[in-house]
Parts: sequence; C-alpha cells; structure tokens
Amino acid sequence: MATKKEIKHLPIVERDPYLQPYEGALQARADYARRKEAEITGGAKLADWATGYLYFGLHHKKPYIDEKGKKVAGEWVLREWAPNATAIYIKGDMNGWQKDEAYRLQPVGNGVWEARMPEEALKHEQLYKLLVEWQGGYGERIPSYVRRVVQDANTKIFSAQVWDEPEYEWKHRNSAKTKKVGKDGLYIYECHVGMSSEQEKVNSYEEFRRDVLPRIVKLGYNCVQIMAIQEHPYYGSFGYHVSNFFAASSRFGTPNELKALIDDIHGHGMKVIMDLVHSHAVKNELEGLGNFDGTPYQYFHDGARREHPAWDSLCFNYGKNEVLHFLLSNCKFWLDEYDFDGFRFDGVTSMIYRSHGLGEDFNGYPSYFSGNEDGDAIMYLTLANKVIHEVKPDAVTIAEEVSGMPGLAAKIEDGGVGFDYRLAMGIPDFWIKYIKEVKDEDWKAGHILFEMTNRREDEKTISYAESHDQALVGDKTIIFRLVDADMYWHFEHGHSTYMADRGIALHKMIRLVTASTINGGYLNFMGNEFGHPEWIDFPREGNGWSYKYARRQWSLVDNPNYFFADLNRFDEAMIHLLKSHLLTQNPTAEEKRYNVGKHLPWVMKWWDNEGDQVVAYSRGDLLFIFNWNGQKSFADYGMLVPEGKYKVVLNTDAKEFAGFGLSDDSVEHFTEHDELYAKDGKGWLKMYLPARSAVVLQKID
Repeated sequence: MATKKEIKHLPIVERDPYLQPYEGALQARADYARRKEAEITGGAKLADWATGYLYFGLHHKKPYIDEKGKKVAGEWVLREWAPNATAIYIKGDMNGWQKDEAYRLQPVGNGVWEARMPEEALKHEQLYKLLVEWQGGYGERIPSYVRRVVQDANTKIFSAQVWDEPEYEWKHRNSAKTKKVGKDGLYIYECHVGMSSEQEKVNSYEEFRRDVLPRIVKLGYNCVQIMAIQEHPYYGSFGYHVSNFFAASSRFGTPNELKALIDDIHGHGMKVIMDLVHSHAVKNELEGLGNFDGTPYQYFHDGARREHPAWDSLCFNYGKNEVLHFLLSNCKFWLDEYDFDGFRFDGVTSMIYRSHGLGEDFNGYPSYFSGNEDGDAIMYLTLANKVIHEVKPDAVTIAEEVSGMPGLAAKIEDGGVGFDYRLAMGIPDFWIKYIKEVKDEDWKAGHILFEMTNRREDEKTISYAESHDQALVGDKTIIFRLVDADMYWHFEHGHSTYMADRGIALHKMIRLVTASTINGGYLNFMGNEFGHPEWIDFPREGNGWSYKYARRQWSLVDNPNYFFADLNRFDEAMIHLLKSHLLTQNPTAEEKRYNVGKHLPWVMKWWDNEGDQVVAYSRGDLLFIFNWNGQKSFADYGMLVPEGKYKVVLNTDAKEFAGFGLSDDSVEHFTEHDELYAKDGKGWLKMYLPARSAVVLQKID
C-alpha cells in the first residue's frame, strides 16, 4: 500500500514548526536571492563579481615592462557610474579648479564614464572633485568609489584626495590564530577611535593603537569592533550618516595608519570588525550620493520611499543591480583592502521592513510576515552574507535587529539570511526597564535569568548590558542610573555611600549574568567596563562645539584610589575567566535536534528561590550563584547542585573588586549527599551568600 510522501521542510522550519504557515514566504525569499545572484553574476562566483572598487574610482597604473620587453607608461584611470550625466570633468589642484577638456571623462557604455590620464596629470595629496553636468543642471560631486576624502580646516569643505602612498606591508594577515577566534565565544570591545583620547580632541588611529589597544588586550577581549570608519561629514553623527562608503575617515589618520592598527590587533590574536552602514546614506549632495547625476533615484528609492522618516537620510534601492554591485563590492572592499574580519550591520530592522520598524509592535510570527517586509533588502542582506563568507570563511557578521525576525542568523542553505549572530537588543532594554521601574525587593532572580536566556536556540546572539546607544546624551549608562551624582563625590575608597555601594555591586552582577549566559558572544562599549561617568555628546551647536563629553577619562581608571579601577579589575577577571572556561562542546542528542553543531555549554538552572532572590546555574564546569537580595545575607544557604567539590574562582564581593570581602574565598566547598536527590547526581551545597553579590565556583571533582 502506497504511503503519503513525507513533506520536506526547510531546515529552519524543521527546527521551529511555528514557522510552517510562513514557509512559502521563507522559500520565496531564498528563491529570489538565488535568482538575483544568477542574474547579476551570470553563474560566476559572487565574490568575483563584487569587485566594483577595482574598476570604478581612481586608480594609478604604474609603469611596467610587457611580455615583449617594451616599457609601458604609467597612467591614471578614473571611472564613474552616472547614467543621467551629459558630461563629467575632473577639477582640482591639478587644473586650478577649472573646467578642463584634458580632464574630461568619456562615456564607455551603460552609464559608465572614464578618464585616462598620463602619470604626470595627478600627484599624491592633490584635491579634486567631479563636475557632473546633466540636462538642465550641474553640480560638484565627490566620486562614488572614492577612497580618500579630506575636509579643509578653514572652509570645512570636503574634497576627494589623490592618495598614492606606498602599499602597506602586512605582518599578520591571514593569521591562523585569528581565524579561530570566536569558536568559543566572541568577547567584543566596541570602540570609537575619535573619542578614545582623554584630551578634548579627535583621536587618531595611531594614538588608539599606541594608547588604547593595550588596555583592550589586558582586559582579555578577543574582538574589537570599530565605529565610524566610513567617511561621514558630520562628526556628531557617530559615523552613522555615511557619505563616502569606500573611504576610511581621514579625520582619524591615513589608510596605512588604519591598516597598521588592524594589523596590530591581529598580532594580539584578536579579530577586528567594523560598523558597516548600508541601511541608509547621508542626504548631502556635495559630499555624498544624493542627486549624484541629477536624479534623486540613482542609488535610492524615488518618491515617498526615498527619505528615511526618522533619520533625515536616504534609503537605498536594494532591488537595483547597480546598487547591489556598489554595496556588495563595499563589503568585499573592507575585507580585501583593510583585512577586517567582518561587520556589525547597522540598522537591519530599518532595512527589512518598509515601515523601517517605526511604530510597529512585533509581538508574534504574523508580525514578521505581514507583507510589510522589504524583499529587496532581505535579498541584499542574504547576498551580502554570502559574498562576505566567500571572501573570508571565518568572517563574522552581526545584525543589529530589534524585531526578532526568525531566520536572520540562520544559514542561507537552511532558509535563513546568513548572519552569524544577531544583537540581543532586548537585554539592554530589559536592564533599563528593571533599574528604572522595579524596586530592589521585587527583583526576581529567576526572571532575570529567563530574560538573559530567552532566545532562539538555533540563532546565535551577542548579549550586552549596554552599548554606545545607552551612553548617548539624553540617555544614561547603567552606572549613572544606579549611582547618579554620588559618582562625583563618593566614588573614592573610604568615601562611599549606600547608593555608591549598591550601584557598584549591581554593576558587577548585571555584567556577570549578562556575559555568563551568552549563546554566541558578549559586547561592551569602551569605558563602560569601569563605569565611565556621564554620557557621550559629540561637538555640536547645542553644546558650543565642545569635546568635553566626546572622550574617555582613562585617568579615572588608572587612579587606584577610585572605584573605577576596581570595576575595571573585575571586568578583566570576568572576561578572562569566561573566555577560558566557556568552551565549545559537541551537542547532546537533545541539542542536535536544533542542528546547532558545536556550541557553548548550555545554561543549566539548578536553583531558583523567588522569596530569597537567589538563583544558581551552571555552564560547563562553572557554577554561578546570584543573591540579588539587597537586604539579606544568608549563612549556610543550601542549594541543590551537581554533586562534587568546588572552589571559588570569582566573587563580586571581593575587596579587590570594590566589595566588602565578607567571604573566605580560599575555602573549598563540598556538596552534602542526599539519598533523595542522589539518583539525579545532585547534592546540597551550603554557602555564605552576602547580600547583593554573586560568586562563581569551579567544579574540581
């Protein structure tokens, strides 16, 4: 008797049956990405097609000897895509900024223009722009694929710059040690080069490499995430209003100085990723791509979809092949030219919904498949992940996405978009809400653990208590919410207050529970590890163009009399401990059904007493015990945990971490046998648990 043929589902649907009603939509997305790839590549490898930066822009072809022994003269070649243009000229230092026929580009087909010039026509560091003419108008423009843009200190005008410095000699490119980073969890140090100095100024790549990088190395992080690399005209945009997508910001130094920084990071065995902004572009016409060839829709949507309603910026048309070529080439460029190890994609929620996620309540699966999705954007992100991993198989891609769309961080072949991780953006929101709205006595230990671990098991995430977003003016960092004005007067040994003591204790506990429950990685923003005071506010008209809050006060953490030094010491101990103990393992039979392959040890909850506000959980050989109770310390507190012998490896209450040192951490702890629980391998562990503290034990027998 014939049996009904079993329906084969997409792997992400097999893992999550609640996706079955939407499998058609998921399959359609995957099919669209495959069709588009075939259309644009003609069957070639995507990474071989995404090489626009090798063709467009300004290139210096050095003199060489051909196969016949004949000397071939060097030349400069500049190419630009501007389909609506009627004429294009190069004007700059080389021709007195005049319209010059010797520097005129010629049309070569498909909207592409080209100028070939002898070697003597351009010189290193000369400034230039394009004069683009179209029917009924003209304008000065900076080339779309430009690699170097500088701002005049007096006029504040941005210009392209001829850049012909010697090729950088890499010391640590393709390091085998770096490739392995992230297998046992990513520990990301998010940073901004410009604001990394204590001085009220814009810091440089070189100064960051010399002064800040050693701090990151000492703390133990294994990945550096750098913001604001792509050139942006307004420093106060934090790098998120990009004008020149292929240009490393010149306000921080030269391309080779950025390469030296990346090389040095690799030399320390760390990965380095950049904040990639492909979600929108600055509206500026003189500096950016807006109205580049006289049309508003060259790179962007036309009509109502052109402008982002909340960001005062322009929205890319991801369905246009030339735009795909531009953006996918941009992905490959930063990997190829600068040896970045991947990207944190900014504003993914804004990309994947036609509403940009504004005013949306994502409260269930129908929210993700309502017809509001931008299929072109999802297709672009799928191809972006594919090209990145073709170029660098060990690359890291992280989606900044708040809605929780399923499949975003699932493999492309499984029906996903292909990101390696997604940011767990609900965690910092949870902490803000909890700190602001919930009384200490109502903090629920089990609920906190649930919020830290509430995620899709088949998609890896990056957990964080706070990032740069929570530190911006108008918001508050965790330490500032907890301690407030007492940071200014009572953050010195011997001068603390209850508010300071409470804030210090919770700051450590919040970070420990967030970092110890990761299912992919943990992120910290520069300075937050030691409770950097105040907020971030870049120079602007509203603050008198001051740099006072666009810097990092390292002298605070370097002063042993301040609690900042103790908090920094705790962060270092925490990162080193977690990095060395939370190691990947092979999945169990139960875990295999999620098809997650190798992963970090699962979080196993052993104890949760709501009344006492105590919770205990383990990961691998580490046992984490949290007493969130702000009023009660517990003597000989009994908990059922795996039987064995334990030693203390980290205690938030230790004096070296600005705690009270109420426990003797040299004492080894043994579980007491209980016949009732022995069959489950559990015994009673009795410990002294000081109020508002956490202890980490290692099972040694």
